[in-house]
Amino acid sequence: MKRRDFLKSSAGSLIAAASSGYGISGFRNRKFNVLFIAIDDMNDWIGPLANHLPKAKTPSLDRLSEMGVNFTNAHCASPACHPSRVSVMTGVSPGRSGLIQNVFKSSGKPTWRENKVLKDTITLSQHFRNNGYTALGTGKLFHALQWWPGSECPAGDWDEYWPTAEKPIPQWQRPELVPDSEAGLTKGRPLGGASQLFGAHPLNIADEKTSDYKVVSWAVSKLNKKHNNPFFLGCGIFRPHIPWEVPKKYFDMYPLEDIQLPPHKKDDLKDAMSHGREHWHKWVLENDKWEEFIQGYLASISYSDAMLGKLLDGLEQSRYKDNTIIVLWADHGMHIGEKQNWEKFTLWEESTRVPFMWVVPGVTDAGSKCSSPVSLIDVYPTLCELTGLPVPKQCDGKNLTSLLKKPSDIRDAPAVTTYRFRKKIDGKTLVGASVRSHRWRYIYYNSGFEELYDHNNDENEFTNLANKPKYKVVKDRLKKWLPEFLK
Repeated sequence: MKRRDFLKSSAGSLIAAASSGYGISGFRNRKFNVLFIAIDDMNDWIGPLANHLPKAKTPSLDRLSEMGVNFTNAHCASPACHPSRVSVMTGVSPGRSGLIQNVFKSSGKPTWRENKVLKDTITLSQHFRNNGYTALGTGKLFHALQWWPGSECPAGDWDEYWPTAEKPIPQWQRPELVPDSEAGLTKGRPLGGASQLFGAHPLNIADEKTSDYKVVSWAVSKLNKKHNNPFFLGCGIFRPHIPWEVPKKYFDMYPLEDIQLPPHKKDDLKDAMSHGREHWHKWVLENDKWEEFIQGYLASISYSDAMLGKLLDGLEQSRYKDNTIIVLWADHGMHIGEKQNWEKFTLWEESTRVPFMWVVPGVTDAGSKCSSPVSLIDVYPTLCELTGLPVPKQCDGKNLTSLLKKPSDIRDAPAVTTYRFRKKIDGKTLVGASVRSHRWRYIYYNSGFEELYDHNNDENEFTNLANKPKYKVVKDRLKKWLPEFLK
């Protein structure tokens, strides 16, 4: 289907839904389905968010953003897979639970169930299940990795999970890799020279052979099936997580000679907190890999975008296209060399800002944008409101329904992000929180160090204003949003 025809069809579906009384009150009488889409490690280089180069080619994300509301100032609650995903799936702020770092279980129940705040929480899928929905899941929704034989996904909270909740990402194919020593590369690849998990390599295979394609295909098969109950269908797309290994045709979209570096300053850490990961960037520069890794990341974004397109086509061609809520989110952003950092694990814009889009029949207007700061912990209470489910007391997030209906409204509350770093200062583990408002980002660390950035004049967060006396009133206003344990 051509993009303009799809948008025309979607607009017609929305009008039909509105005329049938499918507004907020209508959801309470007729349960709508939920298509819940998670994407891993996707930053703001995508079409609907990028305002500088590099910019990924993302026709499917562009298409989705034109179907409903695109939140352009959305942020994760913690910049790592595990705490971010648990916060989305439980609605509990990491600042309250204290779960603010990646962990890996070896056996038994998910590690987050050992947290005293989280142990009795009801997950999003379980809540829908408890209220008459069929809960279906596939791919990475809770924390999991393609090479890690484990998962933080609770199997008992789903009616069906593919391949399994314990191993949610299907088997993947890697290229034949030349050892770094034979390739003339220096030692010290951050995740180990033998594994080359921090790397970019095109695959000479078709999409159909990739794990995300298999995940999306399973989700589409469920959209093709007749369901007796409304469904909550979660689909987790693993790319663009490292390693950046996707079919070669996606690399070909970004010729290496055309690659441009992201905005950066050589001395950007002079007035900012070092996160102890500069050795990643040092290795990249020593081996002249920056452009190659950008190419791999862009290729992986476009690959995951193609998988999203397959999923959207599946919904459009199904019987559920007119009565399904779509919510898409990424668990955190991604540094590609900015502030001498790679991956996430920081409290700067590159780590916290995420794609966040909603399509709600009869509620959202096609092509809307909302610039108010919002958090991923807002997903749980919003879905409850839209589907007429009670909001569990555990939820810390805010209901976004008013912004879905009127995206131009101003929301005063900022988005708060917390993280525990793998770094110590004076023998004390470094912990921090970021408060992101419409204009400002304020960061406070338990070492006492502060950062303040004015996004009206410094979107790349190059200049830390925290030590300038005239901004004390701004810091004091934002400090009140810090988690209690940091106050």
